[in-house]
Amino acid sequence: MTDTSLHGTVVDMPAPHTSEHPVRAANGFVLLGVAAALILAGAGLLALGIITLARGGGQGGTWLVVVASLMIVVGSVLTGGLTAVAPGEARVVQLLGRYVGTLRTPGFQWVNPFTMRRRVSTRIRNHETEVTKVNDADGNPIQIATVVVWQVQDTAQAMFEVDDFLEFVAIQAETAVRHIAGIYPYDSHGEPRLSLRDNADEINERLSAEIGARVSSAGVKVIESRIIHLAYAPEIAHAMLRRQQAGAVVAARQRIVEGAVGMVETALAKLAEHDVVELDEERKAAMVSNLMVVLVGDRDTQPVVNAGTLYQ
Repeated sequence: MTDTSLHGTVVDMPAPHTSEHPVRAANGFVLLGVAAALILAGAGLLALGIITLARGGGQGGTWLVVVASLMIVVGSVLTGGLTAVAPGEARVVQLLGRYVGTLRTPGFQWVNPFTMRRRVSTRIRNHETEVTKVNDADGNPIQIATVVVWQVQDTAQAMFEVDDFLEFVAIQAETAVRHIAGIYPYDSHGEPRLSLRDNADEINERLSAEIGARVSSAGVKVIESRIIHLAYAPEIAHAMLRRQQAGAVVAARQRIVEGAVGMVETALAKLAEHDVVELDEERKAAMVSNLMVVLVGDRDTQPVVNAGTLYQ
């Protein structure tokens, strides 16, 4: 059983009953030469037998025709076992419904001509899930899509453990995406927790692990999976944008206030250091207030000419 625990969720897939193993094969060019020789020799003997029968050869001509026919049939049957395997593909070989083995070595080969050979691509493939609408851990509707890079690792399992391994990978990838998107929030909002937006690398690793656990029974290896589209659903996108903008404004204001406080402290320290002016506590408070207004305000300051004093 494939039993992979992911944050309390167990992906329990049935153990495969078949595993890939190589099939015995002969050099295809050698068997092609043998088959061609049998067919050509049989054709020559057949012509000779027909001529012998035409001249009244009797039993000798009949035997020639029979042997020639057998040679042609055997040569023709041998050609049925010739198999060309291209790079990046394999041939799953079956005999009377039983799995015999897999041809993976590229080239021209020969196997039992009475077997059935099914082509399986072993190249690296991409599967892109559709943009899916799900609810994140906070219940917010979001849109998410991923790309899964995968490859057939065990051809026997890919052919015999599932009906259609291409469809199986597609469905399991979408299932894993929905699950991962549902157990993490879209945004952490400053809280110490993983989120889809802020922790992309960790989420992608966990997504790959879950997809790999789900498709391993089908002989498929997941190389990488990555989120390529992530956004709030249209019905809440505007509200969430306003929330993000408000958070950005608050963070910017906090930074401005921190900077302004530092500048005011520096100004008071410089004035005291150089004895520019003596300020009592009330004048310091007024100066701090004026400087904070100038530094923190989001509008240009308007100069005011003070004709009196602080106390009048």
